[in-house]
Amino acid sequence: MDRRVVVTGIGALSCVGNSVPEFWDGIVNGKCGIDRVTRFDPSSYRTQMAGQIQNFDISKYMLPKEARRLDPFCQYAIAAADEAVESAGLSKDLEGVNRDKAGVIVSSGIGGIQTIEKQSALLWKSGPGRISPFLVPMMIADLASGNISMRYGAKGPNMAILTACATSTHSIGESYWMVRRGDADIMISGGAEAGVSPISFAGFCAMKAMSSRNDDPKTSSRPFDAERDGFVMSEGAGVLILEELEHAKARGANILAEISGYGASGDAHHITAPAPGGEGAVRAIRTAMNHAGIGKYDIDYINAHGTSTPLNDKFETLAYKTIFEENAKNIPISSIKGSVGHNLGAAGAIEIISCIKTINDGVIPPTINYHNPDPDCDLDYTPNEAKNAEVKTALNMNLGFGGHNAAVVLKKYE
Repeated sequence: MDRRVVVTGIGALSCVGNSVPEFWDGIVNGKCGIDRVTRFDPSSYRTQMAGQIQNFDISKYMLPKEARRLDPFCQYAIAAADEAVESAGLSKDLEGVNRDKAGVIVSSGIGGIQTIEKQSALLWKSGPGRISPFLVPMMIADLASGNISMRYGAKGPNMAILTACATSTHSIGESYWMVRRGDADIMISGGAEAGVSPISFAGFCAMKAMSSRNDDPKTSSRPFDAERDGFVMSEGAGVLILEELEHAKARGANILAEISGYGASGDAHHITAPAPGGEGAVRAIRTAMNHAGIGKYDIDYINAHGTSTPLNDKFETLAYKTIFEENAKNIPISSIKGSVGHNLGAAGAIEIISCIKTINDGVIPPTINYHNPDPDCDLDYTPNEAKNAEVKTALNMNLGFGGHNAAVVLKKYE
């Protein structure tokens, strides 16, 4: 259990760019990838905007026949995994790695909902005989991990973890433990989401969970702002290569950061609303910090869940005040969801990649669209402009419907 776990590769797709460099440049410069939905006609929906992947060319990754057998969330997962594997200096067949000790946990909160929707319509229109034999493997959320495992020949632990919007943070956290306890030497880990579809939109609209600021999509996601009115759904994928330190050093890998702590907790409170005061988040953060061996003065930056919903942002702020006490006001915080929207099950992985870039580049991305201070949200949210800062230790926080909380502590590798 004294094995150290480092990150050696990262890959990302988002509505502001289809690679890590494009994504990072977008969020640092305050770009917003949210716009009116074009996947379908949203005019009859309460919410009409989303963060959609643009100019994605699946032919760069596979043949058209292969692509037709994968839901978009799996396609996004494979694209992000390819970038992560390449950035880690690994070959497509994991040459030189014991593939029995290479695992995959790349998960999705919604899975193949576009496939389910299309095949359901076909069923009611034409009957069961017209349903695709690939329906089941296209729709189930574990097939991102399954397809990535087959793509690279990774034969270690292989699964998916589904905890709504905390999905990929739990996936990375559990991958961390698998490497730390010796079940794997390398884990390909993260999340992918392609939930911009009529049925998922209708569901979230019925809950009134998403913003209805349809007249100005670019400012619709406004974390911690007093006029926030709901989250904005987006597509995306984030994949990390987690590796045991000595294994990474032996193959000359470029080490991007170290994962030093992970915590998970349950609210046991409500299906959608966070526990009052952020009590569940507090327990997850404390667990992560205890494993990392750090205290309230040791965190240099927080990448917040910051969904732009009234309760989440208020209670998340209270959680940070509870944990860091008088030091809470001194810690820079940001939510990148103003730029990229809410990636649902992929949010944590994309935001952890943002933390890694912050640690390496010394730049804290801004919380854009923050213009109206809220007395309940009175911490330093890095409003509208990125700032330079030395960050040696960062905390990433995510929460999910069902009362799922996950926190990861990342450190500059030394």
